[in-house]
Amino acid sequence: MSKTIASQFQAWQPPAEFLCIKTLDCHTGGEPLRIITDGFPALQGDTVLAQRRYCMQHYDNLRTALMFEPRGHADMYGVLITKSERPDSHFGAIFIHNQGYSTMCGHAIIALAKFAVESGIVPATHNDTQVRIDAPCGLIIAQAKSNDRGEIVETSFDCVASFVVEQDAIVNVPGLGDIRFDLAYGGAYYAYVNVEDVGLKCDTAHYAELIRIGRAIKKAVAQQFQTCHPYVADLSFLYGTIFTEALDDPELHSRNVCIFADGEVDRSPTGSGVSGRAAIHFARGDIALQQSINISSILGSRFKVEVRSEVEYGPYGAVIPRVTGTAHISAKCEFIIDPQDPLEQGFIFR
Repeated sequence: MSKTIASQFQAWQPPAEFLCIKTLDCHTGGEPLRIITDGFPALQGDTVLAQRRYCMQHYDNLRTALMFEPRGHADMYGVLITKSERPDSHFGAIFIHNQGYSTMCGHAIIALAKFAVESGIVPATHNDTQVRIDAPCGLIIAQAKSNDRGEIVETSFDCVASFVVEQDAIVNVPGLGDIRFDLAYGGAYYAYVNVEDVGLKCDTAHYAELIRIGRAIKKAVAQQFQTCHPYVADLSFLYGTIFTEALDDPELHSRNVCIFADGEVDRSPTGSGVSGRAAIHFARGDIALQQSINISSILGSRFKVEVRSEVEYGPYGAVIPRVTGTAHISAKCEFIIDPQDPLEQGFIFR
C-alpha cells in the first residue's frame, strides 16, 4: 500500500453529531493515565467533589466509553481536568477508572504536574516548579523538577494527611480464613496484607491470583470494618487491597501490588498506597521523620516516599507523606463516539 493511499484515511472527518474527545495519554511507572483535554461536557459545581457528583449523575456513560473497551481496557485509568476550587490552585482533577471515581491518585498527580509545566499551563520557575491541584480528597501540592532543557525529569507531591485506622486487625475471608491486615488512609482507604500470608508473591506469575484474592479481601474488609472519613462522607469507602512483600535489596524497602476498583492492578507502586504505608511504618517506628524508602511495583518501577511532618487530623495522629516518581508520554488521541454505535458506552469483561 502506498503512503499516499494510506494517508487518505486520515482525511476522514466525523459528522457533526459525533462526539469527539481529545486526550493526552501517558503512564507513571507503567500505570496508564488518560488526561481528557477537550470535548468532555462542562461539569457544574463549585468544588471538585460537587463536579465529581455531577459527572456521576450526568456523564458516567462517557467515563465507561473512555475507560472500557474498545477505547480502553479493564485496567485503564483517566482524569478529568476541572476548574479549581481554591483561588491559588492551578486546576482541579477528577480521577476515573473501570468501577467509577477515585478520591486520590498519586500516579496521576505525578503525570499532571509534569505535563502542566511542560505544556506551559503552569509557568516553570527555574528547575523546581510548584503545581497546586485540587483533588477530591483535598489540595495536593506537587513539585516538578526540570533539567536544563526544560524537561520534567521527576515529580514529588505532598499527600493529604495520612493515617492508620486499624493495625494488625483480623478479617475472616470466605475460602481463605482469618487474614491479618492493616487499614490506612493515604487519600484513599486500603487494606494492607503481607503477601506471604496468602501464599503468593508480588510478581507477574501470581497476577491472576492476586486479583482474585485481593478482591475477596476487599469485599470482606468492607463488610466487616468501617471506613469513615473524619470530615467528608464521599471519601468513606474502601478503595482496594495492597499486598506488600519484603525484599532482600539494599536499594528497595519492599514491593507493592495494589488491587483496586473492580479488580484493577496498579502497574506503579501506587502513590496514595505508599502514602498510607508511610503512615503505617511511621506508626510502627520502622521509619523516622524525613527518612525516605523506595518501594517497587509489580513491574519494578519505583516510588520514593518519606514522612515530611506529623499532624493531627480529626481523631487521628496523621502524617504528611511526600511521594516521588516519574511519568512519560505515550500518545495524543482523539476518541470519536458514534451515537448510532450499539457499543458506544463501551464494554468490559471484568
